Amino acid sequence: MYSPAFYAACTAGGTLSCGLTHTAVTPLDLVKCNMQIDPAKYKSITSGFGVLLKEQGLKGFFRGWVPTLFGYSAQGACKFGFYEFFKKYYSDIAGPEYAAKYKTLIYLAGSASAELIADVALCPMEAVKVRVQTQPGFARGLGDGLPKFLKSDGVSGLYKGLVPLWGRQIPYTMMKFASFETIVEMLYKYAIPTPKEQCSKSLQLGVSFAGGYVAGVFCAVVSHPADNLVSFLNNAKGASVGDAVKKMGLWGLCTRGLPLRIVMIGTLTGAQWGIYDAFKVFVGLPTTGGAAPPPAEKA
Repeated sequence: MYSPAFYAACTAGGTLSCGLTHTAVTPLDLVKCNMQIDPAKYKSITSGFGVLLKEQGLKGFFRGWVPTLFGYSAQGACKFGFYEFFKKYYSDIAGPEYAAKYKTLIYLAGSASAELIADVALCPMEAVKVRVQTQPGFARGLGDGLPKFLKSDGVSGLYKGLVPLWGRQIPYTMMKFASFETIVEMLYKYAIPTPKEQCSKSLQLGVSFAGGYVAGVFCAVVSHPADNLVSFLNNAKGASVGDAVKKMGLWGLCTRGLPLRIVMIGTLTGAQWGIYDAFKVFVGLPTTGGAAPPPAEKA
C-alpha cells in the first residue's frame, strides 16, 4: 500500500474505469449535449435518439467516441491516481487523530486536488468532442476534428472551457468521492452484518457499485449547471458565460438535460467504482472505502 506500484495500479484502474465507461455511454452523452445546445430540435430523450437515427443512422450514435476515450482515459488516470495520493498526503499532514475525525474533509480536499489536475488532461479532448457531436458536418472524429478545431480556434481554444469544466468536474468529483466513501462506510456499518475484511470479493464489489450509483445521482445534480455551460461554450465560438445565462436562463442551466444526465451519471459512476475496485482486487489490493483514512507513519 502507498508504494509507487500502488499508485501506478490506481492510475491504471482509473484509466480503465473512466475511459471504458464514458465511451460506452457515448450515445447518451451525444443526445444530452444536443438537448443542451438545440432544445427546440432535441425535445426529449426519446425524440433526440429518433432525430439522430433519422439524420445519421446507427453509426451516428457513436460520433465523437475517440476523443471521449482518449480524454476520459487521461482524466481517469489523474483523477483516481492523484486522489489516492492526496488522500494519503493530507491524512499524513493531519495526523491519525484529526484524519479520522475530519475524514470527510480529507476526501473532499483530496478529490478536489486530483480533479484540478485531471481536467487539464481532459479539456482539449472535451472541446473537440463537443464540437464534433453538436455541429453536423464539422468533422467525423478526432483525426480530422482536432486540426479543424486548431485552425479555427487555436491552441488556446482547446482550453476555453477549462474554468467551466473545473466548475462542473470539481464539485462533481468532490461529491463522487466523499459521498461514495461515506455511503460505503455506512453500508458496511449498518446494512452488512459481516466486517468488510470477512466479506467475499463479489459482495465488496457489489457494495462499490451500489455506493457509486447513489453517489452518481448526487454528482449529476450538483454539477449540471456547469455541464450546460461547458456544452454551450464549446459549441459557440466566442461565446461567454454571460451569453449562456442570457440564452438559457438560470432554470435552464440547472434543469435542461438533467433527467438524462442523472440516469447517465448514476450508471456511469456505479460502473466506474465497480471497474476501479475490480481492477484493484485483480492486482491484489483491497476495495475502496469502509475504513478510516490510513494513519500517518511515525517518524
